[in-house]
Amino acid sequence: MAEENKKFAVLKFEGREIELPVVTGTEGDKALDIQTLRRSTGLVTIDPGFANTASCRSQITYIDGEKGVLRYRGIPIEELVKKSTFVDVAYLLVHGTLPTEQERLDFSSMLNLNSLVHEDMRRFFDHFPQGAHPMHILSTMINAMAAFYPNVDINTTIANIEQSCARVISIVRTIAAFAYKKSIGEPLVYPRHDLSYCANFLNMMFDSPVRPYHISPEAVRLLNILFILHADHEQNCSTSAVRVIGSAQVNLYATISAGTSALSGPLHGGANQAVIEQLKMIYKDGDIHKFIKMAKDKNNPFRLMGFGHRVYKSYDPRAVIIRKECERFLARSGITDPLLDVARKLEEIALKDEYFVERNLYPNVDFYTGILYRAMGIPENMFTVMFALARLPGWVAHWREMIGDSTKIVRPRQLYIGRTIQEIGEELETRSSRFLL
Repeated sequence: MAEENKKFAVLKFEGREIELPVVTGTEGDKALDIQTLRRSTGLVTIDPGFANTASCRSQITYIDGEKGVLRYRGIPIEELVKKSTFVDVAYLLVHGTLPTEQERLDFSSMLNLNSLVHEDMRRFFDHFPQGAHPMHILSTMINAMAAFYPNVDINTTIANIEQSCARVISIVRTIAAFAYKKSIGEPLVYPRHDLSYCANFLNMMFDSPVRPYHISPEAVRLLNILFILHADHEQNCSTSAVRVIGSAQVNLYATISAGTSALSGPLHGGANQAVIEQLKMIYKDGDIHKFIKMAKDKNNPFRLMGFGHRVYKSYDPRAVIIRKECERFLARSGITDPLLDVARKLEEIALKDEYFVERNLYPNVDFYTGILYRAMGIPENMFTVMFALARLPGWVAHWREMIGDSTKIVRPRQLYIGRTIQEIGEELETRSSRFLL
């Protein structure tokens, strides 16, 4: 927990001095507590995009953007990728510690028992228009879960929190696979009790009555890694949406649906799909240097997708891992993807270019993720869905932490810059005169 050191920052305003407490986190990060600022001075802070605002205290994920550090519950992401499955990490995020063997078995059993979609919900898939993006379908179906799984008010959900958390982590995976099957006109494949979380998902995606799917252990291993790398990332846009919506005591499913919608944007979860589309464009054109030049032109709106990060000012630690896994998997599988060559060349040029280095524009996790998903057979319109499935434990963990803190409803302030009553006084008088006539 953050330690309240007896230190203060002094704010001087209109001849007064106001002491603002300095709060120190367990990793040494410091923050000014401004909760009494408006009451003391009449001032509020303004921070568009919340780039310099800590919206909460949290014990879940630690990021050091300057050093390229990412830890879940204090454990480095590199260690989790080597030694844990996605189910282990989901348990870690939601419960705070890695599971014992018995806890792992119990959690896996709960995931299995809560993996089936209510049969009546299947009819919903028939009414989405052909070509609807899977993320929109996924968000809608998650929101609809509240109608099919009763007793989802905040008090009941807290009382049955273990089942509630397991249900949303497990059943959304089934919904995602069903959405894909529906989009290609194939029969739905139900989850199997004898398969692991990631193996089950791959089987529901690709198994067919006329072409049984062979579950590759390597594909399962890679999906575990991909899901672990995306399982949480502190107070990003979608996680913040979950906390904001959840603060109104909205039911868990509607809250997760809101996070899914936030993730669907091209500047957030949709970036991995945007990277692939851009790599295709560059490959088709054939002139990589032209696109590098366009990205450096301040008058050109073009930007290289997959480079730079809001938090990381060095190489994204997730990108380091996924780049190696991507090259290894394609080499072992005998897959030649020209987009990987384009990506490598882009990275090589960018890392030697002062423009990119000075601005800390290093490849992020989205840069190689799409190439690996392509190699595994995941269609491009499902890339963001994969991100959402991976992020479920993080969203649930933050929702659980938030309700445990008895958080007040989120209600930011604003700085009004519209017209004043004096500026529109004449207009109001004119209208009033016309009304009297």
